[in-house]
Amino acid sequence: MKLDTSLHRIGNDIIAAYLVVTPEGVTVIDAGLAGHWGDFLTELAAAGKTVADVRGLVLTHGDADHVGFAERLRREHGVPVYAHEADASRAQGGPKPKNAKQSLKLGPLLRFLAYSIRKGGLRTTWLTEVLEMRDGETLPLPGSPRIIGLPGHSEGSVAISVPAVNAVFVGDGFTTRNVLTGATGPQPAPFTDEPERAIASLRRIADTGAKWVLPGHGAPWSGGVEAAIAATVAAAAAADEPKDS
Repeated sequence: MKLDTSLHRIGNDIIAAYLVVTPEGVTVIDAGLAGHWGDFLTELAAAGKTVADVRGLVLTHGDADHVGFAERLRREHGVPVYAHEADASRAQGGPKPKNAKQSLKLGPLLRFLAYSIRKGGLRTTWLTEVLEMRDGETLPLPGSPRIIGLPGHSEGSVAISVPAVNAVFVGDGFTTRNVLTGATGPQPAPFTDEPERAIASLRRIADTGAKWVLPGHGAPWSGGVEAAIAATVAAAAAADEPKDS
């Protein structure tokens, strides 16, 4: 799906990855699930590109529903894959903390599970090699993506600012569709290691001034970064309010 000039989405509101398309080549942001490979090739073709035009893949973090086809792209086509140094092990199948009990509704949960299974979520191929990146680094890739540390969902979660397309990619820094409850709009993402830290980290993306704020789950947000942060903070506060008995 073409979102804007030089900006494309792979997948849907359940799981999404992105392409930054420039005359110098393509930067891929996240890799969804293994079964998104066909969607990836289709979206490249729609942008007038092929895998040979891809210069690098940047992970917002190392969870299975973000590393999907990354190893295939690296192994078969020599495309470098970048992950934050604190999530490099996670992207290679290393251990991750157990999360607290999650709120859920049966319908949205079943849709998430069915889509994940259909797209290869049961056959994750973890990365065998990553290039480690750090907070504040600008990568030598099309669009000059700048890395902004966004710890909370995982220790090595990052946002990726690409001013060339007026966008910041936030992975699971927040979501606009909770895959477990079906709730829509900017809100904290489920399966977050440190929820309070994740919300506090969002202020780090405010100075990007980006129009597009693009999560790994949910509809693309084009209402500006400040509004996205404010809505997520408000949703987190509302969730913390005591419920009437």
